[in-house]
Amino acid sequence: MKFLLQSTLIIITLSFFTACGEQAQQQIIHQAKAIESSDECHLCGMLITNFSGPKGELYRKDRGDKVHKFCSTRDMFSFYLDPENKRNVTTMYVHDMSKMPWNEPDDGYFIDAKTAWFVVDSEKTGAMGKTLASFSKQSDASAFALEFGGEVLDFSQVDQASLM
Repeated sequence: MKFLLQSTLIIITLSFFTACGEQAQQQIIHQAKAIESSDECHLCGMLITNFSGPKGELYRKDRGDKVHKFCSTRDMFSFYLDPENKRNVTTMYVHDMSKMPWNEPDDGYFIDAKTAWFVVDSEKTGAMGKTLASFSKQSDASAFALEFGGEVLDFSQVDQASLM
């Protein structure tokens, strides 16, 4: 009888955690969306596809499935680093620039911004001038920095000073 009671409690507990995990996962998983020719930057309003360099996208937990698209990683971080926005952002994507030419970002190569590596202060520019080159691998970011200058940072190191 004791074994049956323990087994029942274990099953109930596992079911509870599984259900909670599935619900949390459903709430925060969003996919990167293709940038269309008519999409405007959420921060500055410029047409995103008119400019070279990496772009960004993010989702806020208070906006459901509405994606906010940005003409550059710099604009995306400018938006994200505002404390009001930062605590509400669930998912962020940037282009992996090791997979494509600077002048032709490919939406098939969006990566999770929170695991990406960024090069700041390079000679490459984006929509609003200086931008952060984004890469899935630190080695690719370092190679880019060697060729075009700049400093390699991980996501947690990007702050307002990095955007200046």
